[in-house]
Amino acid sequence: MSVTRNRRKQTVSFRQRLQQAATAAREAAARLPAGPERDIMLKKAMQAETAAHINELLSAPVLHAAAR
Repeated sequence: MSVTRNRRKQTVSFRQRLQQAATAAREAAARLPAGPERDIMLKKAMQAETAAHINELLSAPVLHAAAR
């Protein structure tokens, strides 16, 4: 018995999805009062922005040229 994987074609780039997640988390945090829930949302926004930055660094053409 084989299991089929649910595959989706992404229409938005990974960087754009990370930016959207960061923006959504920041907007959600702005609507919350100061407290642990707001801190969690701000942390999620920072994590998404950091992931976008790391992805940008890893996909830089300079890095690919140095690896060859």
